[in-house]
Amino acid sequence: MERIQFLNIGYGNLISANRIIAMVSPDSAPVKRLIQEAKDKNILLDATYGRKTRCVILMDNGQIVLSPNVPETVGGRFFEAKNILPESSEKG
Repeated sequence: MERIQFLNIGYGNLISANRIIAMVSPDSAPVKRLIQEAKDKNILLDATYGRKTRCVILMDNGQIVLSPNVPETVGGRFFEAKNILPESSEKG
Protein backbone atom coordinates (compact mmCIF):
# COMPACT_ATOMS: atom_id res chain seq x y z
CA MET A 1 0.00 0.00 0.00
CA GLU A 2 1.34 3.40 -1.00
CA ARG A 3 1.97 5.94 1.74
CA ILE A 4 -0.30 9.00 1.59
CA GLN A 5 1.66 12.19 0.95
CA PHE A 6 0.13 15.62 1.26
CA LEU A 7 1.01 18.68 -0.78
CA ASN A 8 0.72 22.27 0.45
CA ILE A 9 -1.08 24.22 -2.29
CA GLY A 10 -1.12 27.54 -0.44
CA TYR A 11 -2.42 29.11 2.76
CA GLY A 12 -2.00 25.85 4.64
CA ASN A 13 -4.32 23.88 2.37
CA LEU A 14 -3.21 20.31 1.74
CA ILE A 15 -4.22 17.83 -0.93
CA SER A 16 -3.16 14.25 -1.58
CA ALA A 17 -0.07 14.32 -3.80
CA ASN A 18 -0.81 10.74 -4.87
CA ARG A 19 -4.07 11.73 -6.56
CA ILE A 20 -2.79 14.56 -8.79
CA ILE A 21 -3.03 14.05 -12.55
CA ALA A 22 -1.91 17.50 -13.75
CA MET A 23 -1.13 21.05 -12.66
CA VAL A 24 -1.87 23.68 -15.31
CA SER A 25 -2.13 27.42 -15.75
CA PRO A 26 -5.71 28.79 -15.70
CA ASP A 27 -5.20 31.13 -18.66
CA SER A 28 -6.36 29.02 -21.61
CA ALA A 29 -9.97 28.80 -22.78
CA PRO A 30 -10.16 24.98 -22.36
CA VAL A 31 -9.00 25.22 -18.75
CA LYS A 32 -11.51 28.01 -18.08
CA ARG A 33 -14.23 25.71 -19.46
CA LEU A 34 -13.06 22.91 -17.17
CA ILE A 35 -13.31 25.24 -14.18
CA GLN A 36 -16.83 26.34 -15.14
CA GLU A 37 -17.96 22.74 -15.69
CA ALA A 38 -16.53 21.75 -12.30
CA LYS A 39 -18.44 24.63 -10.67
CA ASP A 40 -21.64 23.49 -12.35
CA LYS A 41 -21.10 19.88 -11.19
CA ASN A 42 -20.14 21.01 -7.67
CA ILE A 43 -16.71 19.31 -7.87
CA LEU A 44 -14.58 22.47 -7.73
CA LEU A 45 -12.45 23.11 -4.65
CA ASP A 46 -11.39 26.76 -4.42
CA ALA A 47 -8.36 27.12 -2.14
CA THR A 48 -7.46 30.65 -3.26
CA TYR A 49 -9.07 32.55 -0.35
CA GLY A 50 -10.29 35.13 -2.86
CA ARG A 51 -6.87 35.62 -4.44
CA LYS A 52 -6.15 35.21 -8.14
CA THR A 53 -6.14 31.61 -9.36
CA ARG A 54 -2.66 30.81 -10.65
CA CYS A 55 -2.75 27.00 -10.73
CA VAL A 56 -5.48 24.52 -11.62
CA ILE A 57 -4.92 21.04 -10.22
CA LEU A 58 -6.69 18.09 -11.84
CA MET A 59 -7.31 15.16 -9.50
CA ASP A 60 -7.81 11.52 -10.42
CA ASN A 61 -11.35 11.52 -9.00
CA GLY A 62 -12.45 14.29 -11.38
CA GLN A 63 -12.25 17.13 -8.88
CA ILE A 64 -10.60 20.41 -9.84
CA VAL A 65 -8.61 22.33 -7.21
CA LEU A 66 -7.75 26.03 -7.58
CA SER A 67 -4.55 27.30 -5.98
CA PRO A 68 -3.18 30.84 -5.59
CA ASN A 69 0.38 29.62 -6.24
CA VAL A 70 1.90 29.28 -9.71
CA PRO A 71 2.26 25.73 -11.11
CA GLU A 72 6.05 25.91 -10.74
CA THR A 73 5.75 26.50 -6.98
CA VAL A 74 3.20 23.74 -6.48
CA GLY A 75 5.20 21.45 -8.77
CA GLY A 76 8.38 22.08 -6.80
CA ARG A 77 6.57 21.14 -3.61
CA PHE A 78 5.21 18.05 -5.36
CA PHE A 79 8.71 16.92 -6.29
CA GLU A 80 9.86 17.54 -2.71
CA ALA A 81 6.95 15.48 -1.37
CA LYS A 82 7.79 12.63 -3.76
CA ASN A 83 11.55 12.97 -3.06
CA ILE A 84 12.39 13.22 -6.76
CA LEU A 85 14.08 15.82 -8.92
CA PRO A 86 12.30 17.40 -11.89
CA GLU A 87 13.92 16.58 -15.24
CA SER A 88 15.27 20.11 -15.67
CA SER A 89 17.24 19.77 -12.42
CA GLU A 90 18.77 16.36 -13.11
CA LYS A 91 22.44 16.25 -13.99
CA GLY A 92 23.88 13.57 -16.13
